[in-house]
Amino acid sequence: MTSAGLRAGLIGLGSMGRHHARVLANLEGVQLVGVVDPMGDKFGAANGAPVLSTVEELLQLGVDYVVVACPTALHEEVGLKLAEAGVCALIEKPVADTVEGARRLVEAFETRGLVAGVGHIERFNPALQSLRKRLEAGELGEVFQVVTRRQGPFPHRIADVGVVKDLATHDIDLTAWVTGQDYVSIAAHTVSKSGRPHEDMVAAVGQLADGTMVNHLVNWLSPLKERFTSVTGERGCFIADTLTADLTFYSNAAQETEWEALQAFRGVAEGDMIRYAIPKREPLLVEHENFRDAVQGKPSSISTLRQGLRTVEVAAAVLESATCGTTVALSGLDVMPRDVA
Repeated sequence: MTSAGLRAGLIGLGSMGRHHARVLANLEGVQLVGVVDPMGDKFGAANGAPVLSTVEELLQLGVDYVVVACPTALHEEVGLKLAEAGVCALIEKPVADTVEGARRLVEAFETRGLVAGVGHIERFNPALQSLRKRLEAGELGEVFQVVTRRQGPFPHRIADVGVVKDLATHDIDLTAWVTGQDYVSIAAHTVSKSGRPHEDMVAAVGQLADGTMVNHLVNWLSPLKERFTSVTGERGCFIADTLTADLTFYSNAAQETEWEALQAFRGVAEGDMIRYAIPKREPLLVEHENFRDAVQGKPSSISTLRQGLRTVEVAAAVLESATCGTTVALSGLDVMPRDVA
């Protein structure tokens, strides 16, 4: 680290990489010193930083950390080069395209004591951050169910993975993160209707360690773009819309049951609805601020590589279930505690 702050690099100037370049170029305490993309900078997104062809050229410039936003299939190869060079890394999600690759990345960075994280950006969505704090404070009481819907048109930029690894990993990570619970089982069905080799729709049902039921519906086949998270518990239901960063609470009304035949039934009734006023900072900027602070050894919250590995393991179990037609158990895995953002 120089007197001017951290020296950062970026690998990949695709759709997500261009957003990373914009944030890095204006991030306090950070200098964007180089960008790697063999295709060049077609959109002028590098903000004046030199555009290089190889990771080795970037390393020669001297960097403290690198953001990896190249195609998923290249994450392992690029990440291992960075770890070997002693450089910290923020790797876009999913951390790798295979469980084995994710494990190798975890080992490479952990054994060298390097800070490394995964770009699970939903953790930094204002609605989900507020939701997690409210769940931790016990505002919902016992949690019964988490339901997510993430659907929209197919993004043509995605060519190397299906909807499970590209989109469902968002929901897997955010569900485990907001509840503080890990998945113990998953059952899923997938279909491929767009003519591509990968699945483009998945419906999954799972269970978390505390018994909470989980439902995920994810697809690239809908003209409706939706980012919906619902958490239902004994005191009501939270609804988070991560497109608008809105959080709403629907409370259970306290109703006395007079009809003797129904007194034994523990039902719910419609109560008050509250839409919370939440400060809405850009999630990607907050993610970068936290990673910068982590590299500097300051208090921060990041999605660690080990947590990213767990998400890849659950995604692999989703695909295994869909292929084999069985419920897949997930247990006995070494998972780090989930940080608070």
